[in-house]
Order: sequence, then structure tokens, then C-alpha cells
Amino acid sequence: MTGASIQPALSDEPSPPPSRRQIAVLHAEVRDLARERDAIVLAHNYQRPEVQDVADFLGDSLALSREAAASGSSVIAFCGVHFMAETASVLCPEKIVLLPDMRAGCSLADTITAEELRAWKAEHPEAVVVMYVNTSAAVKAETDYCCTSSNAVQVVEHIRREHGADTEILFGPDMWLGQFVTRRTGHPMHVWSGECHVHAGIRPQDIERVRGEHPEAELLIHPECGCTASVMEFVASGDVRAEHCHMLSTGGMLDYARRSPAREFLVATETGMLYPLEGQNPGKRFIPVKRDAVCRFMKAITLENLRDSLRDMRTEVRVPVDVAARARLPIERMVAIA
Repeated sequence: MTGASIQPALSDEPSPPPSRRQIAVLHAEVRDLARERDAIVLAHNYQRPEVQDVADFLGDSLALSREAAASGSSVIAFCGVHFMAETASVLCPEKIVLLPDMRAGCSLADTITAEELRAWKAEHPEAVVVMYVNTSAAVKAETDYCCTSSNAVQVVEHIRREHGADTEILFGPDMWLGQFVTRRTGHPMHVWSGECHVHAGIRPQDIERVRGEHPEAELLIHPECGCTASVMEFVASGDVRAEHCHMLSTGGMLDYARRSPAREFLVATETGMLYPLEGQNPGKRFIPVKRDAVCRFMKAITLENLRDSLRDMRTEVRVPVDVAARARLPIERMVAIA
């Protein structure tokens, strides 16, 4: 990683958005600089609305990884968090990858280190390792397969087909996603006990409360949420109709909302997701299960620091060559399995 500088700690409260006039000016500056630098601007679905609006491509982790790999631009300005920029750097070593704010980390990625994964592997030397994309490049370098929330079940099913139904699997670092995959595949795995602080905070009582207020609404739930196990129990017991409950990545939420004839949806994920859902589905209502489910790391990216990053070319993320070489295969496997 290059271009890092000492910055103040992130506040729990994101900075207020700029005015409409300021947004128009900043959008023009970002687009001009992107053309000058031969840059593509990629943004995750949790980004601020004004950042989403200036992006060339908006998507979830898997879609962004694919777009980074396919891009013909010389520079990738990644409006997301650090592990996403690292993944782009691994896939595109010849490109400059910019992360506008180096403080944009990930509480889930921080729950496992490469040293901890090596120790876990030593306890299970025959196991196949599956790590969620929300991990550092150093952790990915110790991994056999990466996955995202949109293809985690498919990755595990692929491993069982290729390596045998009884294959021992180490899955991490998100324990809620691990529980979800275990239930969906019907096969036990060893699951690391990490979690995203935002998604883990969406609890069963939040689902119960909002369901009581909107009993006919469709449930869209990200599998990182701390409520996933309880919701699956609600479905099994008949308390929630299976056809009204959907465990989906952010990209999956967008696809489902577009296809569904329903008019009202309860959304259990980071609240930045409401903006693309509403924008792509006029006339439909999207209600957050937890209104304060806000990731301060995602909100660290602003139009101002995006502009400054493109102007100054200083906030570059570059993975060391030896680490990138080992991390590339599990990432490429993740991108291929969909």
C-alpha cells in the first residue's frame, strides 16, 4: 500500500452531505479528472448517494471485482473499503487503484489475520479454506477459494462436487454467513467467529418489530445479518412465509426488487442500499429494518476526497507482488463461480 498518510480517526457520525450546488460542481470536477486520468469510478451499493451518482459502475463486491478485472482504464478509483481496493489491485496489477480515504477499513476483515488463518489451517491440514471476500489480501493469500454473499453457497457446493461430499471446509470470517451457508447446503463446516459490526447489529427483535408494522411486506435480508438464523427458524416454523423471505446479496436485492410485483419491502442491510433500491424501483416502498445500520467506513468516501484522490494520485492501494500472486487464484475462482 502506498500513499497513506496520518489521518484523524473516523467519526461514528458521517459528515453531512454537500448542497445540491456543491454536488453539481464536485460531480463535474470528478468526471473531468476521471477523463484526464483515464480512470473508471467504481462504487459499492452502500456508498453515499452523491458518490453512487458519479460512479461509472455501481454494484456489490462480486460485480465490482468483475468490473475491475474487465476494465480497460489505466486507473481505478474505488469507492468502497480497503479490502475491495486490494482485490482490484490483485486482479489488475498493471493498473493504479485509488482508495479516496485510507481510513475506509472493514470491521469484519479485521476479525481474522493471516497468522490466525495459518494456525487454524494447521489444526485442519486436510481442509479446504473458503474465505469471504471481506478479508485482507494477506488472508486471501492463505485461502483456496474466496466467495461473496451472492455466491457463497455455490462456492461451497462446487467444492463438495469437486473434492467430495465429505470434504472438510474452513469457512470465515463471517459466522452469520457461515451459518446461512451451512443451513442451505446441509453440510457442516468449521466456521470462524467474526462478524460485521453493522450487520451483526440487525437482530431478531428488529425483524419482529418491523414485521409487526408491515405484515405483508417482502423481507430482503443480507446473510451477514445477526438475525439470519432466527429468520430461517421463523420460516421453518411457518411464522414467516418462505416465499416472502429472501436472503440476498445487495446485487440480489436489486434484481429481486425489480422482478417482484410486491409494492413494499423490508430491507435488512446497511441503509445505503435504500438509495439504489428506490432509484431503480419508482412506486415501490423500501423500509429499513434498522435505521441506524450505517457503516462509517463506507461513508468515509466523499465527493471531496474522491476528487482529491484523482487530482493528486496519492491514495494508491498496491498489494505486494508475492502476496498478490498467491491471492489471485482464490479471487479468480470466486469471480468464475456464479
